[in-house]
Amino acid sequence: MLVNSQTYSDMWQTCLALIKEHTSEDEFVKWFKPIVPLDFDGTTLRLRVPNESYVYHIEKNYIPFLRPVIQKYFGMKTRLRYAVPKSDPVAAPTESLDMTTITRFAEQTNTANIKNPFIIPGIKRIVIDPQLNPAYTFENFIEGDCNRLVRSTGISVALNPGKTPFNPLYIYGASGLGKTHVAQAVGMEVKQRFPNLQVLYVSMNKFQAQYTTAVLNKEVNDFIHFYQMIDVLIIDDIQELSGKPSTQNAFFNIFNHLQLAGKQLILTSDKPPVELKDIEQRLLTRFKWGLSAKLETPDYETKVKIIRSKIERLNVEIPEEVVAYLAENIQANIREIEGALASLVANAQFLGKRITVSLAKEILKVYVQFHQKEITIDLIKQVVCETLGIDTESFNSTRRTREIAQARQIAMYLAKKHTKSPLTAIGAAIGGKNHATVLHSCKQISNLMETDRKFRNQMEEIERSILSK
Repeated sequence: MLVNSQTYSDMWQTCLALIKEHTSEDEFVKWFKPIVPLDFDGTTLRLRVPNESYVYHIEKNYIPFLRPVIQKYFGMKTRLRYAVPKSDPVAAPTESLDMTTITRFAEQTNTANIKNPFIIPGIKRIVIDPQLNPAYTFENFIEGDCNRLVRSTGISVALNPGKTPFNPLYIYGASGLGKTHVAQAVGMEVKQRFPNLQVLYVSMNKFQAQYTTAVLNKEVNDFIHFYQMIDVLIIDDIQELSGKPSTQNAFFNIFNHLQLAGKQLILTSDKPPVELKDIEQRLLTRFKWGLSAKLETPDYETKVKIIRSKIERLNVEIPEEVVAYLAENIQANIREIEGALASLVANAQFLGKRITVSLAKEILKVYVQFHQKEITIDLIKQVVCETLGIDTESFNSTRRTREIAQARQIAMYLAKKHTKSPLTAIGAAIGGKNHATVLHSCKQISNLMETDRKFRNQMEEIERSILSK
C-alpha cells in the first residue's frame, strides 16, 4: 500500500530536523539537504541523490548515523533505495539502482541470528556493547615470568590503542593459560580510559556465524561495514578461521581497513601464526605485522600466587601446606586450578571436614592430574618410623609393645588408603599379618581419628610427609 506524498515527505522533514541537530551546518547543507524523498510504500523508501559518488560518500561516512534515524520514523523494516537522475551520464536507470538496504535491527546480542549484533539504535550515536567480562581485568591477572611480556604489552596497547608497534597484538598459548583474560583486560582498560572508543570482543566462531547469516541475507557489505566501525577489535581463537576462505576474505577486508585507519586489533590463538593451517598467506603475513607474544606455562611461584588470589576471592581459609601441595602437583593450567579449588571447597563443606592435604588428594584426584611418585608400603613404613621415632628393626621384629603395635596399625591404615595393594599383601609386608588383622587395624585407627584430636593431627602430619616424598 502506497503512502501519500504529504505523509512521507513530512516524515522525511522530521528526519532532516533531527539530522540537522547532530551535524554541522556545512555537513547538513552539502550532504543531506539535497536528498529528495521520491516515494515510500511502507517497506522501501526511495531517495533521489545528485550522483553515484554522493551515494558512496553517504554510505561510507553517514549510514551508521542515518540508519537509526530512518528506522525511528519509517519503521524497523524499512529498506532504502537510492535513485540517481538519468541526466547523470554514468547513472544507471532509477528502477534498477539499489545501492544499499536497511533491514531490521534488534536490541539483542544473538550473534547467530542478526547481521550486526551488539547494536542498540540511537540518534546521536550508535552504542555497541563491547561484550566484555568485567571480571577480566589487569588487576586480577596474576603476573609472573610466564606472562610478563603479554601483560606488559597489553597494558601498553590499552594506554595508546592503535598507536603502538603492537598492532595487531597476537597472543598465543595453550588452553587455559589466560589468553581471553588478558585480551579482554585490554578492552576493559580501553573502555575505562577512552569511553568514546568502540570496543568489541567476539570469538571467531561467533564471527563466522554472523558472516554466514549475512551471506544468506545478502548483507555482506553491511556486515563488513559494521566491523570497520570498531576502534578496538578483539578476536578470540583466530585459528578457527582455518579452512573458511570466504570468511577469510571478509576478515581480510576488515583487517586492512582497521589497520590503515589506525585502529587496534587483538587476536588470540592456541598456536603462533607460523603454525596456522589453511589460512591465506596474505592474512598470515598481516598477523605477523605487530607482536606475537606467547603465554608460557606458569612456574611454581606464579601458581602459588594464582591459588592465593583465587582463595581470597572464594573467601575461604586453606592451609599453606595445601596451597603448596596444589601448586606442586596440579597441571599448569589456570582453569584447572580454579576448578580444583572450587571442588575442594565444595566437597569440604559438604563432608564437614577440614581442608587438609589428605582431603585435597582424595577429592581432587578425580578433577586434576597430579605429578608425584608412586606411594609404596615400604615408603609408608619408613615415614611412620621416622615420625614416631621407632627404628626399622624394631618395627619389623616380633615385638608387640603398645607403641610398635600402633605404629603397625597406622602403617596398615595408610597402606590401604594410599596404595593399590590387596589386604593380604599389606598384612604380609607389615608384621606377616592376615587380611582380617589389616581390616581390624584400619577400623581402630579410623575410630581413634574421630575421637582423639591430637592423634588425628599426628596422622595428618604423617600423611603430609608421605605425600611430599
